[in-house]
Amino acid sequence: MSTPILEIRNLKKYYKVGPNKKNDLKAVDDVSFTVHKGEIFGIVGESGCGKSTMGKSILRLIEPTEGEVILNGEDLVKLDSAEMREKRKDIQIIFQDPFASLNPRMKVFKIIEEPLINFKIGTKEERRKRVIEVAKQVGLTENHLQRFPHEFSGGQRQRIGIARAIVTNPKVIIADEPVSALDVSIQSQVLNIMKDLNENLGITFIFISHDLNVVHHFCDKIGVMYLGKLVEIAEKNELFNNAKHPYTKALLSALPKSHPKEVKQRTVLKGDVPSPSNPPTGCTFHPRCPNAMESCKTSVPKLSNYNTEHKVSCLLYETVEVVK
Repeated sequence: MSTPILEIRNLKKYYKVGPNKKNDLKAVDDVSFTVHKGEIFGIVGESGCGKSTMGKSILRLIEPTEGEVILNGEDLVKLDSAEMREKRKDIQIIFQDPFASLNPRMKVFKIIEEPLINFKIGTKEERRKRVIEVAKQVGLTENHLQRFPHEFSGGQRQRIGIARAIVTNPKVIIADEPVSALDVSIQSQVLNIMKDLNENLGITFIFISHDLNVVHHFCDKIGVMYLGKLVEIAEKNELFNNAKHPYTKALLSALPKSHPKEVKQRTVLKGDVPSPSNPPTGCTFHPRCPNAMESCKTSVPKLSNYNTEHKVSCLLYETVEVVK
């Protein structure tokens, strides 16, 4: 296994809500995981489960309430604003909306060049060559660089966003639902660009999505998130073939059949997702869980090893001995 490049330890992001701001809305609640160098780590879950908030908290675009974000042995949470600004060269983001994330008054060349100027990287000529280089890496031409964002399609605008993210040679990129706003035919093109960047440049990705098929195709390892917590982490094939958490099983059962003769048993979850400002006691999934036991109402399960590469947060498996 390669060296861990990013370690998330007990990350929390709480918002004060309610009368007199006394209640905590637990958007991200005690999340821990490790990403290895060159790995593509997927995060999946229903809308509102805290995926994007977690991604932005890792980058400190939103300040975490508690926890550690260890990038190459250094805790980003402890850095002051000037030190964190310098570290942003190494950890970048691709936003979900490829239009809203681009300045409509700037030409594409300036949009891609701006991080180089901010970090005082290279001379004017060196920056020009670097912008042209990354533009070609994402499938843009020099002619594209002199246009404005509104002159491009959604897929082309996302290519611009990717070029801006990689121009500083980052070690880690957080991709926040980068293909969800694109047509299916364009999604594959953008994913292939990101896959090439991962393989050729060794860029590590945290890939946030609600689309299990996309995550299965693109990611190496997957974490499943529910109500601000990670409930299962496993290699992608292990997760799809041997899911353990009832929530993961329900998500997988909702996938369309891959073949007309395939037999699938659909697990329909009862009720709605509880509010993160007033989560259930014990296991937060127990009101909707088809396997809920009486102990689930009072005991909080921990994310622990089912086997060496598979972690699950469920009382059904807490008696399983850790495989070393």
